[in-house]
This record gives sequence, structure tokens and C-alpha cells, in this order.
Amino acid sequence: MADRIPMTRGGYVKLEGDLKQLKSVERPKIVREIEAARAHGDISENAEFHAAKERQSHIETRIRQLEDQLARAQVIDPSGSGVSPNTVRFGVTVLLLDTESDEEVRYTIVGEHESDAASGRISVTSPIARALLGRSVDDTVVVRVPKGTREFEVLAIRVE
Repeated sequence: MADRIPMTRGGYVKLEGDLKQLKSVERPKIVREIEAARAHGDISENAEFHAAKERQSHIETRIRQLEDQLARAQVIDPSGSGVSPNTVRFGVTVLLLDTESDEEVRYTIVGEHESDAASGRISVTSPIARALLGRSVDDTVVVRVPKGTREFEVLAIRVE
């Protein structure tokens, strides 16, 4: 079997919801659109039919991707031990101080398919997350980013 995909419980639930939406809503809808377009006659020159078939192809591809991701999912619960974490690990939220700008930033370390930098959810494979893994409160971390290097101080680690 291919590599496992680490993700949070929330990420897994979201993928399941996306898959259910595609299978129960989008797939039947596109089938109806194809049937309606086919009813218009000659399909060789029917733009509606060809567009619907292309959308169907995209939906089926996405369904296969989601099924694969769910099959390979490794759901990691960061609160498993019940105690507050003392080191940065997958699934935790880290409060950092950017030592250059004196600005506080908050990141939650999640799986690649769950990441959304705009909302502070960074992939476990990102440079910042890789540099933070295993660090403790009060540790200083230097991270190489596309714009050079940034230095952070770990202020807090918590499970949300």
C-alpha cells in the first residue's frame, strides 16, 4: 500500500463530507445534465453534451482522489494522552513570536490536504512546521523561508 496520509479527525471528516457530496449530489446532477443534452439530438456537435461529459470526468477523478486519500488516511489525535503537549507535534496549535517584527502568529500543524495558510493551518511538510516539530516553549527556531530566514520564539503549545 502507498504511503499513509497523516490528517486530523476534522480533515478526515471534511474529506468524507466532500466525497458524500460528490457521490450523492454532483454525480446524479451531471448524469441528468448529460441525459438532457443527449435528448437535444446529434451529440457530435452538441456543446452542452461535451461540456457535461467533461464535468463528469472531473467529478469522477475527484471521487477517485478522495477515496484514495481516505483509504490511506492516518488520523492522528494530538490530544490522545489527555495531557497538554510539551513539544510541538502534528495536530497542535503553536503560538509564536516573530522576533524580527515582534508580531505573534498562530499556526496549527495539519496534513498536506488540510493546509490553509490564510487561516493559520500549515502543512506538516512546510518549512516552518518541520523546523518547529519537537521544539518546546521558550525555544527559538530559525526557519529558512523563500524570502530569507525568520526567527521565532515558541510562546505556547496547545491542542484545540
